[in-house]
Amino acid sequence: MYNFDKVKYYLNNILTIPSPTGFTNNVMDYIKEELHILDIYYYTTNKGNVIAKLDGENKDIVRTFSSHVDTLGAMVKEIKLDGRLALTPIGGFMMNSIEGENCSIETLDCKSYSGTIQTIKPSVHIHSDAASLKRDPENMEVVIDERVNSKEDVAKLGIDVGDFITFDPRSVFTQSGYIKSRHLDDKASTAILLYTLKYIKDNNIKLPYTTNFLFSTYEEVGHGAASIPADTTEFIAVDMGAPGTGQNSSEYSVCICAKDSSGPYDFSLRKKLVEICQRENISYKVDIYPHYGSDASSALRAGFDVKTALIGTGVFASHGYERTHMDGIMATLDLVVKYCIEK
Repeated sequence: MYNFDKVKYYLNNILTIPSPTGFTNNVMDYIKEELHILDIYYYTTNKGNVIAKLDGENKDIVRTFSSHVDTLGAMVKEIKLDGRLALTPIGGFMMNSIEGENCSIETLDCKSYSGTIQTIKPSVHIHSDAASLKRDPENMEVVIDERVNSKEDVAKLGIDVGDFITFDPRSVFTQSGYIKSRHLDDKASTAILLYTLKYIKDNNIKLPYTTNFLFSTYEEVGHGAASIPADTTEFIAVDMGAPGTGQNSSEYSVCICAKDSSGPYDFSLRKKLVEICQRENISYKVDIYPHYGSDASSALRAGFDVKTALIGTGVFASHGYERTHMDGIMATLDLVVKYCIEK
């Protein structure tokens, strides 16, 4: 029914394009090009969000799906006397999750330099407290893969405070269906929405209601969907579930969030999503996330009078080196498509 390989194709392409919050132009250019190929109308907001629109038979009820293309990352906070770079994080993650990670520094004049994120005491052969050193931003730095030994050497490269630092995603697609990568939150959902648009277009599906697909750029810092199509009546954030201790989520299912840190999601909308899963034999899990917010949360905080829901494939070790499974991605895709055609 669905083209498994095309979903993976979209996901792999999106994962290879760095897009920390505030540095999303390149990945948005890719999305716009794919929408152009599909001949789907879209427009871009002032903040850089891309919104694709499919007209439905009924224009009084308007549905909007969202995924966010922005990811965790960092910026150069200081150029140190020895040529190392101090960093400031973008988004919420543990510093130990990026220790030893390869990265790139992106300059204002579009140069890119590779480097590695280390602690300021990275060697157990030198530092007796290398293991016990607190992993916080003040104790982390970027070692640039260039012969630099001073601030002046770094300045000659064109690197300056405020330059973006992007993390190597290290994407792996295993034979057993797992995807291991940074930034599955939320690039897995972006691939799902792109493929949903392709599936609807290729199969000439007539939607019962006008439906928007919003690709947002500032979710990781809390205001990705602070602006949505004004006529939206139902807003569904397609993000991720969070499997782990004490949680009901699964990497092999679509996860439906009943409540997160912003409060409960709409009961009637959640019920409808669950009923579709039950009727269509879609593997699903309902869960609650105490330390989580979504694009739907930011839409509500912005004052939009909309029903909201949050769904997504289960992503293990979120905000670290993440993992999910194609079963969960395809279950999420199936629910999105079935909801699009549901009257």
